[in-house]
Amino acid sequence: MTTDKRANMSDMTTESDLIIADILAKTKTIAIVGASTNWKRPSYFVMRYLLKHGFEVIPVNPGAAGQEILGQMCYASLSDIPKKIDMVDIFRQSDHCPPIVEEAIEIGAKYIWMQINVKSDEARTLAMNAGLAVIENRCTKIEHSRLSGLLGLGGFYSGFVSSHRAPVVPPKQPARDGGLFKTTNMDTLAVHAGTRPDGATGSRVGAIHQSTAFVFDDADHAAGLYNLQEPGNIYGRLSNPTTASLEQRIAALDNAVGACCVATGHAAQMIALMPIMAPGRKLIASSRLYGGSITQFGTTFKNFGWDADFVDVRDADAVRAAVADPNVYALFAESLANPDGNVSDITQLAEIAHEVGIPLIIDNTMATPILCQPGKFGADIVIYSTTKFLSGHGNAMGGAVVDTGNFDWLGGRGYPALASPDPAYHGITFAETFGKLGYITYCHASALRDLGPTLSPHNASLTLMGLETLPLRMEKHMSNAAKIAHFLDAHDKVEYVSWAGLSKSPYHELAKTYFTFGFGSVFTVTLKGSYEEAQEMVQRCNLISHLANVGDTRSLIMHPASTTHRQLTEAQRSTAGIGESMLRLSIGIENPDDLIKDLAAALDDIK
Repeated sequence: MTTDKRANMSDMTTESDLIIADILAKTKTIAIVGASTNWKRPSYFVMRYLLKHGFEVIPVNPGAAGQEILGQMCYASLSDIPKKIDMVDIFRQSDHCPPIVEEAIEIGAKYIWMQINVKSDEARTLAMNAGLAVIENRCTKIEHSRLSGLLGLGGFYSGFVSSHRAPVVPPKQPARDGGLFKTTNMDTLAVHAGTRPDGATGSRVGAIHQSTAFVFDDADHAAGLYNLQEPGNIYGRLSNPTTASLEQRIAALDNAVGACCVATGHAAQMIALMPIMAPGRKLIASSRLYGGSITQFGTTFKNFGWDADFVDVRDADAVRAAVADPNVYALFAESLANPDGNVSDITQLAEIAHEVGIPLIIDNTMATPILCQPGKFGADIVIYSTTKFLSGHGNAMGGAVVDTGNFDWLGGRGYPALASPDPAYHGITFAETFGKLGYITYCHASALRDLGPTLSPHNASLTLMGLETLPLRMEKHMSNAAKIAHFLDAHDKVEYVSWAGLSKSPYHELAKTYFTFGFGSVFTVTLKGSYEEAQEMVQRCNLISHLANVGDTRSLIMHPASTTHRQLTEAQRSTAGIGESMLRLSIGIENPDDLIKDLAAALDDIK
C-alpha cells in the first residue's frame, strides 16, 4: 500500500482511512513536537494514550528539555534525539510547521502528522517532495482509537465494518487490510456497522451489556478515564458497549462522526441543546413541529432559562429575520414534519443558519437516514426518536443525537461550553482537545452525565436488531403509503391528503430533492366531516391500531386535535396546521389491500 498521499478531516475516504491505518501499523517510534508537561493539555493526553498502546514516544520541547514527561526524557529538538524516529507528531501553530518538517526530513522520519487545527501547505509540500506521508488536522489518539474500535465515551464511527472479531491477541494469520471493510451502502451498514464479532467470545451478535459499571485495570487507568485521557467505559449513565454499538450504527447511516443515544426522542432534543443553549439564549424552531416538541421548546425549556420563537420555515425571509437576533444560537426544523408531512428546505435553512454562525438542527425521525441524510445538505446536528422507524417494532423507546462534524464550535456566535475551558474536567476545552468529536464527546461526558436520560442496554439491543431491516422496511412503508394515499385522495369523503408524493402537494418537488426513493409513510388526512366524525372514523378501524406512535411495522391512526396536539391552544393548533377533522396515519408493512379495505369500511360508516 502506498502512503505518499495527504489525508485530512474532510477527506473521509476508504483510501485515506487505510493510509492512516497503514501508517499507524508501521509506526513504532513517535516524536511529539510541542509535548507539554501540563497534564491538562491535548499533547499530554495524546502522549499518555500512545505510550499505553505500545508506541515509543519521545517528547520534544525546548522549554522542558532535560526533564521527563510521563517517564520519557524530553529533548530540545528532533536532531537531539539519539535514535531513529518513524513519525513526527506536531503540536505547534501551523506557521511553525515548515522548519519542523525540514528537521524531520534531515533525521530520516517517514511520516509527518499535524494535529487538530494544524495545517500548512508549505510544510505539506516540503514533506511530500521528500517522500514523507502527511496527515493534517487529525489527532493520533482519536484516529488510533477510532480505527481500533476503542470507543471511549460513545459511538464514534470508525468508518469500517468487519466480520472479524476484535483481536485480543494478534491472530496467527492476519486478515486482509486488518480485517476492515469500507462501504457506504446503507443496507450493509444497517446490518454490520458497530457490531463486529466480540473479541473475547467470538459472538457474532452483539451482547447486551447489562451492567451499571465497568472494572478499571488500576488506579492510573481509572484516573485516565475520568480525565477523558483515554477511551473506555466508567459508569452506565455515561456509556455502555451495547449503546455504543447502536451509536456507531446510527452515525454510520448518517455518514456522521458520532452519535449519543438516550432514553427518548425528547431526551435527545434536550441533550442536543445542552452544549449550545444557556440562560438568555434563544432557539428558532419551525412552527409546524410535532406538538410535544412545541410544548417542550416553548414551555418546559423556559425552566432552563432558554427561550424559543416559532417561525414558518417555509418563509426564508421570516427565518432570516428571526436568526438575526444575536441571542439566537440554533435553528431547528424537521426534515419531514410530524404529522402534516411538510418538507423543510434543508439547504436553504443551512445557508441562513451559517450566515449568522449558528448550527442547523434537523429532526430526521420521519424520513430516517434511508430516505434522507440531512448532513449532505448542510445540517450540523441530526435528531431521532429511535422509538419510531429506527427501532420499528413498537417495543423500544430511545433517541439519538447525531453529529455530522461540520460545525466549527470555535467560531460562530460563541459556544463556551465547547470552546472554553471546562472546570469540571480541569480546564480542558472540548473543541480543542477532541476536534470534530468535541460536541458529541460533550454530550456524553457532561450533558448525559449530569442530566442522566440513559438508554437501557436492552432497548439499545432491540433497536440494533430493528435497524438491520430498516432499508427493507422503508421500501415497504413507502410502497404501501403510496397506495393508501392515492386511495384516500380519490375518496369522496376526504377533503385533503398531505402526503408529499401527490403531484398536487406543495411539497412534492422539494421532497424529490431531499428524499431518495419515497415521500414518507406518516401523513394526515382531512375529512369533509366534523371533529366528532373524525374521532368516529378512528374507532371504526378494525385492522389499523389507534395508539400514540408512528413508524411501527403496524399501521396506526390518531386524531391529533384530541390527542397529540390537545395541549396546544387553538391558535397554536392552527399555526401548526392541525385541523379539527384531521387524522394522522402511519402506514405499516401489512398487505396494502387489507389496509385499504379497513379504511374504506370505516369511511363508509361515516354518515
